[in-house]
Amino acid sequence: MSPIAPLAPDRLYRACDTGHFTFTTTAELDDLAEGIGQMRAIDAAHFGIGMRHAGYNLYVMGPPGSGKRYLVRQLLDRRVGTEAKPADWCYVHNFSQQHKPRAIRLPAGMGTRFHADMQQLVSELQATIPAVFEGDEYRRRLAQIDEEYGERQARAFVEVGEEAGKLGVTLLRTPNGFSFAPAKGDEVMSPEDYEKLPQEEKERFERDIGSLQEKLEKVIRQVHQWRRERLERVRKLNEEAVLFAVGHLIDDLRGNYADYPAVCSYLDEVQQNVIESMDEFRHPREAQTGLAALTREPPDFNRFRVNLLVGRDGTEGAPVVYEDHPTYQNLIGRVEHIAQLGALVTNFLQIKPGALHQANGGYLLLDAIKLLTQPFSWEGLKRALSTHEIRIESLGQMYSLVSTVSLEPEPIPLDAKVILIGNRLLYYLLAQYDPEFGELFKVAADFEDEVARSADNDLLYARLIGTLVRRDKLHPFDRDAVARVIEHSARRAEDAEKLSTHMQSLADLVREADYWAAQEKREVVTRADVERAIQAQIKRSDRLRERSHEAILRGILHIDTDGERVGQVNGLSVFQLGDFSFAQPSRITANTRLGDGELVDIQREVKLGGSIHSKGVLILSSFLAARYAAEQPLSLAASLVFEQTYGQVEGDSASVAELCALLSSLANVPIRQSLAVTGSVDQFGRVQAIGAVNEKIEGYFDICNQRGLTGRQGVLIPASNVAHLMLRQDVVDAAKAGRFHVYAVETVDQALELLTGVAVGTPDAEGSLDQRVAQRIKHLAELRRKYAKKAESGSGGGSEQNDE
Repeated sequence: MSPIAPLAPDRLYRACDTGHFTFTTTAELDDLAEGIGQMRAIDAAHFGIGMRHAGYNLYVMGPPGSGKRYLVRQLLDRRVGTEAKPADWCYVHNFSQQHKPRAIRLPAGMGTRFHADMQQLVSELQATIPAVFEGDEYRRRLAQIDEEYGERQARAFVEVGEEAGKLGVTLLRTPNGFSFAPAKGDEVMSPEDYEKLPQEEKERFERDIGSLQEKLEKVIRQVHQWRRERLERVRKLNEEAVLFAVGHLIDDLRGNYADYPAVCSYLDEVQQNVIESMDEFRHPREAQTGLAALTREPPDFNRFRVNLLVGRDGTEGAPVVYEDHPTYQNLIGRVEHIAQLGALVTNFLQIKPGALHQANGGYLLLDAIKLLTQPFSWEGLKRALSTHEIRIESLGQMYSLVSTVSLEPEPIPLDAKVILIGNRLLYYLLAQYDPEFGELFKVAADFEDEVARSADNDLLYARLIGTLVRRDKLHPFDRDAVARVIEHSARRAEDAEKLSTHMQSLADLVREADYWAAQEKREVVTRADVERAIQAQIKRSDRLRERSHEAILRGILHIDTDGERVGQVNGLSVFQLGDFSFAQPSRITANTRLGDGELVDIQREVKLGGSIHSKGVLILSSFLAARYAAEQPLSLAASLVFEQTYGQVEGDSASVAELCALLSSLANVPIRQSLAVTGSVDQFGRVQAIGAVNEKIEGYFDICNQRGLTGRQGVLIPASNVAHLMLRQDVVDAAKAGRFHVYAVETVDQALELLTGVAVGTPDAEGSLDQRVAQRIKHLAELRRKYAKKAESGSGGGSEQNDE
């Protein structure tokens, strides 16, 4: 096998070619209207937004910070201006069922007008109705009725009195009513005189008084009837007076809202109720008692007002609403209560709108995570979308948590497009476990994490930087600064051939580079400013990296970067701390001895190894058995461990290093400690790509650099990871000077030859590593058979022993 040369320095970092940039600074570039490389997501969003059929709501997915919400808002802002303004919605008092307020739909702007008109009507009613009853015409007609019935009543009693006089009986008015008594001349006969009368005369008086009493009772009954007639006439007079006073006011409103039957019907009910409750307007303070008499405005008058739930006055186009705190009440609406005399009371004016009301006829944007973490919100949203109506319900009433009397407002028809913004995992979980999700959110817009790095996309990236600069009023970037931002974007994408679409980190870098340019009093941001911003970001986050590297440099963590050792290799571990990741070498050791083919992963045995790491160990175990013990028992016992690790080990990127350490122990061939290894392996010994290759190389380089570069140090990486290399400039410079090397390997054999300096060869090749491994395994197999025979003959023990 020909020796593997280190990678050329130009393969360690792909610089951005500024030759295809035709601008000097980003001030010369046009704004970028849409995101880079997001056509699939944008087309899906256009379709979802434009599709008006039920169920075609939109789920926008992608990693946090990718600019999903910003791009969706841009699409909506361009669309909503061409759409008609949706209707206003009002709640009014239901005079027949007070606990069920009525909803009234009006064209945009009319709701505000209706609210003001009813407010004005109440004020006019309070002023007009008392004035009518104080007017001369009303008083004259009322006096005429009173006089008519007074004369009729007096005449009836006079007639009875005259008839009684003819019979010698006097009609007396007493505190208890009327009575008859015998008369003597013009005066009432005394009891003494009455006793002196003959019995026949007494009997006549009794008969006459009895007859008169019957007539008097008839008159009294007639008087009661006349009083009822009077009250009815007074009532009709009052209604006529009130109707005369307010009829034209309500007729004017009917004329203004003649095209809206719901309003006209409501005004009819208002007019009827005003007439029925005229006394409240005539004597407002007398009609109120208790706390109501102390309020600024009598509560009863509120029933004539309008609760403008949603008004579109002063807006243009369809609404776009983003609800940042989607609780059930913020989403669906609520009915508030007022404390009065120790009790909670409410009325239709206390109905408050939710985000669905505000977005009705337009678009509602919601964060999926926030929505799902709020109790009842997700179910409430699904119910509204399924029934196509917004029904305000109190959670306390729904779940019988409180006994407070509440309202049941009439549901409002829902016609809104709901756009959920979240990550992919949540989308697939909902699609899998919530059967209603697929029916209600039929469109998914999947935003890319990264895009291909090309000359065209480089220019689009430059325009994006220019857009951010103008949006945040920053200094323009020159072409070299743009190039450095693009290179850093490729590093974030962990691929020299890709660019990250993470807009939040891009915007942060642009703003921070502008800050450092301002500190240097530069009018244009340069490459040096961008580099300083990048290094400042790292510096703010790398305290733990410094402590970790310090432990290695002080010898607390044993890592050899020179010399040779059998069964020991430098692996590379990555640590993720929020948005910052770094790597450091890990000492991996292997020990082999006589056994029955068991490979002990110490990490797994103590439950410090993850499932993927355990999978990698099992794969290398399979490779070992298939290659060296295909036709004989694998008579060895081996153990692998990450030395001085006290936390969870996960991933299979150390499986190449573990296999090399294991084979080094078997062959008793030392491994160069100046090299570190990363990569996973399959059952056929092929080296596979891993993640965070840049961090791993730089992590080992930092340790070697601080100890002193010797020119022998380097890192072995999978050949398939070469396209991902975007190393720091100091690493590239060291490679150019021949002081540090990066090797790309495709197989375990290539890695072994670099690490040991011994050709792998074949089991038959003299002095090859494969021959040494095969001989060791054969020797162990013979030892096992020997001990097995002794055990069968009873002449010796069969316990395992270390084989040196």
